[in-house]
Amino acid sequence: MLARKRILLIITGGIAAYKCLDLIRRLRERGVSVRCVMTEAAHQFVTPMSVSALTEDKVYSDMFSLTDESEMGHIQLSRDADLLLVAPATADILARMHAGMANDLATTTLLATDKPVMVAPAMNVRMWHHPATQRNLAALRALGVRQVGPGEGAMACNEFGMGRMAEPAEIIAAIEDFFADSPLQGLRALVTSGPTVEAIDPVRFIANRSSGKQGHAIAAALAGLGADTTLVSGPVNLPDPDGVATVHVESARDMLAACKAALPADVAVCAAAVADWRIARSAKSKIKKTAGGDTPTLAFAENPDILATLSKKGRKRPRLVVGFAAETDHVLRHAKQKLARKGCDWILANDVSPETGTFGGDANRVHLISAEGQEDWPAMSKVEVAERLAARVAEALGEDA
Repeated sequence: MLARKRILLIITGGIAAYKCLDLIRRLRERGVSVRCVMTEAAHQFVTPMSVSALTEDKVYSDMFSLTDESEMGHIQLSRDADLLLVAPATADILARMHAGMANDLATTTLLATDKPVMVAPAMNVRMWHHPATQRNLAALRALGVRQVGPGEGAMACNEFGMGRMAEPAEIIAAIEDFFADSPLQGLRALVTSGPTVEAIDPVRFIANRSSGKQGHAIAAALAGLGADTTLVSGPVNLPDPDGVATVHVESARDMLAACKAALPADVAVCAAAVADWRIARSAKSKIKKTAGGDTPTLAFAENPDILATLSKKGRKRPRLVVGFAAETDHVLRHAKQKLARKGCDWILANDVSPETGTFGGDANRVHLISAEGQEDWPAMSKVEVAERLAARVAEALGEDA
């Protein structure tokens, strides 16, 4: 259930921080990708070296590290995970979360996230029962923050009572319960992304301007809702999304073969900008200029139609097939024609004219075309488009179940 999930663990300064080492180990055994943020106080209880060794990843602590902010800023940290877990959640961090403070990397990350948050409180019994702590927790729960524990027992301060951090097994059970509620849990998704590259010779090729940002975001969004997601990507300058099985290809024929290998799937989203044509016979060696300056003639052959192939009726056809129509004119008309011609269930139409900045940019404006009609979505980031599409996919597959 937890395989390929991504958890950002925020470790704060409490004696119960030592339990996080066992928690990390148990999560990793279940196939979870764990990345950690440690507060300055947390360093007094566990070492970044120990945490890094268990996560096999860098530990983040410094809000003002230029290296971290250029490679993995707090915004990306806050949104790359499927779940943010604060353990131990001290009275201090709960108060700062309630106040909306952002005075270190931990609180800034929590304030910037658009992902679910879970806390595992741990503190002295009198701190736990204090009205301020209970008020802070009640407000955080009202905002959707999930809570696991605390339990009752002996404490490091030689007192006994409520405030003992939940054991790693209890926290993992709570995480499993959370992901069990994911609407696409147990379903398989296939996404294509990026351009395809069609060789002219070993040096030259034909491609297009697709960046892959939209397709990669869709794969991440589907995985975030619990889908076992395979991403088939052409050459892009993007990292593989966490929690997604990524297959790298170059040509349209390679992409089709990878898609067939990834079936069966419950949903297929064809966001790749697949080249319609390839060179009929690519040269085995670099084509050289001739002495007379004659221009070589290139003969083209039609590439396989991946969207139409996946849309064909048959035992392995996904329950929902979604295509993209990247157009420069008459966007809606061409999209509706493509929907009928390809046999898919939905088409997401978008204008990729140079002035829109869609190709290579971070924003998109799409129209969802289906047999039921047309939905005009407002301009939004490609991540927001992906999340909205993933929610619509979950809704559609839930209706079919």
